[in-house]
Amino acid sequence: QVQLVESGGGLVQAGGSLRLSCAASGLTFSIYAMGWFRQAPGKEREFVATINWSGSSTYYAGSVKGRFTISRDDAKNTVYLQMNSLKPEDTAVYYCAARTSRGSGLYRRGNDYNHWGQGTQVTVSS
Repeated sequence: QVQLVESGGGLVQAGGSLRLSCAASGLTFSIYAMGWFRQAPGKEREFVATINWSGSSTYYAGSVKGRFTISRDDAKNTVYLQMNSLKPEDTAVYYCAARTSRGSGLYRRGNDYNHWGQGTQVTVSS
């Protein structure tokens, strides 16, 4: 009932910036939170950032805090991930996720979300 499409990935040099977008469609009124996860080859999926759809509260993984910023555009039903000071270790496929169940948690686990995008590749060269 909710479809998510990520875009904005690409190849950048270390220290550069990139902005990812995640456009939501379908029953977007049911979204309570959206988040970003990433998965590098041979690694497990890890939490990156989340934003609450009602209060705009945010939470970041320690590895990206201070460098990445998650934001939203309600009019466009879109969430963004602004990535600055990129490092080679940021290289991964980045996935957008949406939660459509009401809750009070931090929504930093994969199981906290029930809709996922297809992913967009981010490659940071050293």
